[in-house]
Amino acid sequence: MPQSPAIRLASEDDAQAIALLIQAVAHYFLADPSDGESARFLSSFSKESVLGCITSPDFHYLVAVHGDDLIGAAALRDNRHIHHLFVSPAYQRQGIASLLWQHLKESAIRSGNTEGFTVNSSLYAVPVYSRWGFISTTGPQTKNGVSFQPMQLALAG
Repeated sequence: MPQSPAIRLASEDDAQAIALLIQAVAHYFLADPSDGESARFLSSFSKESVLGCITSPDFHYLVAVHGDDLIGAAALRDNRHIHHLFVSPAYQRQGIASLLWQHLKESAIRSGNTEGFTVNSSLYAVPVYSRWGFISTTGPQTKNGVSFQPMQLALAG
């Protein structure tokens, strides 16, 4: 990718593209994509569900775009919990997740977050969050068909 993607606030018009992006990477975080719990969980990534996050005052939702393509999405809930952080498979390992995270983090700190951040990381993404300074708070868990690792990042005081 010759130039960095543009990072901007997600708009209502992005909801469908974000939902499709999340569905394209679901295999990274589902414990068993064929079971009923996973199907119910995946339904929470519908266009309507994503739109609800984008329009909610409890979320700060960003997207990464390259040309006309939406290539990443990230959402922070309650100014401290990483709710979504997804990058299109064709653009992974190019620093886009880090770029989205830096924008979320800086915005949260400017908005008054002095304590830190939490995330329920997919097992696939644990090394990424670890590089960013997150530490595991418990062992890996599986709930609603999703395997994840609870993690947190304290801000230096």
